[in-house]
Order: sequence, then C-alpha cells, then structure tokens
Amino acid sequence: MVRVRFITAEGDAVEVEGADGASLLETAQAAGMPLEGTCEGQMACSTCHVIIAKEWFARLPEASEDEEDMLDLAAGVAPTSRLSCQIELEPGLDGLEVAIPAQSHDMRR
Repeated sequence: MVRVRFITAEGDAVEVEGADGASLLETAQAAGMPLEGTCEGQMACSTCHVIIAKEWFARLPEASEDEEDMLDLAAGVAPTSRLSCQIELEPGLDGLEVAIPAQSHDMRR
C-alpha cells in the first residue's frame, strides 16, 4: 500500500492508502475526493487535474505531451499540475501529497 495525503480545496488533509499500481485518480475517487475523471483515464479530459506538492513533483515521471495538452484545458493550473489518471502509485511515492484544486467539481455527485 502507498500512503497519499490529499489536501482538499477547503484545506483539510485526508490521508488514505492506495494499492501499489493503482492510479492516483482511482485512489482519490475511493477516498471521496471530487475528481470526476470523465474520460476514465483515457486522457481525453482534464477533470482529474490535481496539484502535486513541490517536493514530490520531481519524483514523478515526466508528463507526456498529450497530458500537457489536456492540462492546458484545466482550470486553476499550477506549475506542479498533473492529471491524476496518469500517475501510477508505487512504493517510491509513499507519502505523496496532492492538492485538489478549488475549481474541481464532480458531476457524479
């Protein structure tokens, strides 16, 4: 299991565990975070946009050009923004801190 700390748009910290190999999106949704993931991880939307804590950003694999293109469409993008569907949890990410943008809305709710 990989520990992930989500910071909600309201500033609350929610600590969860995700399975090794699971996507950050799956882990966030299981924890009740408001990430819609409309395209179900196909990188055809930006509804799973998150902001990675600065100290963790360089530890992630580099974003693909397609991911960068989708991030151009996301609201509230920051220098450390990523699509959570493109981040696979692995032991080296244990303790990862991720902020949910204030502009996140989950239409499934």
